[in-house]
Amino acid sequence: MLELALPNIHALAVMIMIFIALVLFTRDDIPLETTSLVVLVVLATGFQLFPYESDGGKLNPADFFLGFGNRALIAVSALMVVGQGLIRTGALEPVGRILANLWRRNAIMTLLLTLIITAFLSAFINNTPIVVLMLPILIGVAIKTGTSPSGSLIPMGFASIVGGMATTIGTSTNLLVVNVAADMGMDRFNMFDFAAPVLIAGLAAILYLWLIAPRIIPERAPPMNRGTARLYTAQIQLRDDSPFAGRSLAHAITRTGGNINVETIQRGKGVFINPLPDVKLRGRDRLTTSDTQQNLREFARLLGGTLYTGEHAVDSSHPLSAEGQQISEVAITPASRLNGVRIGNAGLSSRYNLKLLAFNRFEGREERESPGLDEIRLRAGDVLLVQSTLENLGELKQTSDFLILDGSINLPRARKAPIALAVIIGVVALAASRVLPIEISALLGCLVLIITGCLNWKDAMNALSTQVILIIVASLAMGMALLKTGGADFLANLFVHITFGASPPIVLMSLMLMMGVLTNVVSNNAAAVIGTPIAIGIAQRLGLPLEPFVLAVMFGANLSFATPMAYQTNILIMNAGGYKFGDFVRVGVPLSVITWFILSGVLIWAYEL
Repeated sequence: MLELALPNIHALAVMIMIFIALVLFTRDDIPLETTSLVVLVVLATGFQLFPYESDGGKLNPADFFLGFGNRALIAVSALMVVGQGLIRTGALEPVGRILANLWRRNAIMTLLLTLIITAFLSAFINNTPIVVLMLPILIGVAIKTGTSPSGSLIPMGFASIVGGMATTIGTSTNLLVVNVAADMGMDRFNMFDFAAPVLIAGLAAILYLWLIAPRIIPERAPPMNRGTARLYTAQIQLRDDSPFAGRSLAHAITRTGGNINVETIQRGKGVFINPLPDVKLRGRDRLTTSDTQQNLREFARLLGGTLYTGEHAVDSSHPLSAEGQQISEVAITPASRLNGVRIGNAGLSSRYNLKLLAFNRFEGREERESPGLDEIRLRAGDVLLVQSTLENLGELKQTSDFLILDGSINLPRARKAPIALAVIIGVVALAASRVLPIEISALLGCLVLIITGCLNWKDAMNALSTQVILIIVASLAMGMALLKTGGADFLANLFVHITFGASPPIVLMSLMLMMGVLTNVVSNNAAAVIGTPIAIGIAQRLGLPLEPFVLAVMFGANLSFATPMAYQTNILIMNAGGYKFGDFVRVGVPLSVITWFILSGVLIWAYEL
């Protein structure tokens, strides 16, 4: 039996502080940013007041702030900005539209396709924007089909975590482990060096999430009331080149999946046609319908038309430019000069610089007094869906005519989408081919997005997460303190002491299991950074290759399936789907066990342990 030397007082203090920090990370009532800042302050202050010297060298307390310049943090932050570029330009929206259409045709096979696409995208893009993209699609399909989204949201979220494990840039956890291990002298992993074991485990994980998980998740009623969109009445004007010009209304309704309800057809000023199924549509016909703003824009796209602004159609002469524009809800106030004025005479565009997209009036079951929009007389409480500049909306707040409601959304800069896609492909290609390190290629991508107008500086700053940045810096500081005071060596010796006599495969499987348990109760980044030096110490003491033990820490820290607080996307999914804590345990624990067992087996086989 190996003798276990006791740690020095500084190492003991650091381990106690880390334990307290990990406990605080689990507290919902204490922000993670606060705990991270406390860690940094305690470490810097403690080592300033009680200096630590080893081998003639003194630990400089200022070194704990080096994490702010760590290349892993730079890469993570830059990749968050690049991901924001995809969202801001709407580059991923075509994927969403395709999936939404397929869901209506074959839900079972589309769930599999959704899981595969989600996992693939998450290998190269931070999975938070991927989950944010998929959530409204899956919830929207569930609303339209009258089913519960419970069986698809958790599987989709877990697929994004599995996919993120496959590359060095898939998650911030991977980047941290790779960089910490490299700083300790280990050869740096290349982007796809550990993709093979993840692909093997990922295949089993996807099959589980597709075939088993939806059947064991209880049906939950998502809190849709909070996200119920306002129903608007709008007119969609068919373009002259619309594929439905000359075809029946019934054919056009079929194109939308039967979801559009055409109330009237306006053909010229004051001419209205009953919306009978066999009516032949013509170019410039205006179809009056009511739905959510998202569905109205989708109907216009499907029918080859545009939303009619109340004064003119949206065309090359009157474009709805997305540059600096927002879609916003404005209400007519009791004191408004527009009370009693017809929409056609209100001069919304000429007087107020507002482009009217749709109209909402809460009337219960009452009929509107006009079949179109032009002749409707505005009154207090009417809500208009409009497009304008942020500056103009701000000026309207100073008038008594309109009340600007919450819920304004930035329009995607769709024409910039190819640039954003080219940037993410270039970032990945440069890093994978070793032309540039990931932190440099990602920063280059950020610069291109800014210069080309895909993002402005406000967008870029909004993409950065203070929580993620502080957790990474605090985790790096804890790892440094543990390493330099000898705490990592002590914990490695303790682990070897406990597993003394066990075979290397058992040691590796135990290490990954320990990290898998830890990551579900504390920050996965903290678990990864603390675990990496311990893993290297264990491998050195056993005289075994470093790589499988470092990968065991990386994979274990990514097994964030068993609790909703284990990963930020789990919280998003829990809130959106109305899930309970036990739902994650029911689905996540078996997935963690399957993934842990397969990944351990592949590592043991690949490195001949």
